[in-house]
Amino acid sequence: MTPSTEEAARAARQVRSVVVAVGTAFLLAELGDRTMLATVTLATQEAAWGTWAGSTVGLVVADALAVLVGRQLGERRAPAPVRIGAAAAFTVFGVLLLIEALRG
Repeated sequence: MTPSTEEAARAARQVRSVVVAVGTAFLLAELGDRTMLATVTLATQEAAWGTWAGSTVGLVVADALAVLVGRQLGERRAPAPVRIGAAAAFTVFGVLLLIEALRG
């Protein structure tokens, strides 16, 4: 059976919707990030292309490091302790951020 044009069009819409959803979520998540605001400020004072290249390389290196560390942890540890440790860390940081926000 070959997919009909209607099925192909529906699949293309779904892929486009996923890309838009991920892009929008990423934009909203990064919008108030202090490093993004610092990058925008730096770009207004220095060369925009150099600032873009440097921030992109920095992001890729940081993500690659996170992937490598995550892979190593996944190979050497059972998933449950890693999941529990991550949940505990997020909880602690969330509580600290709430306390900081309430203090003003």
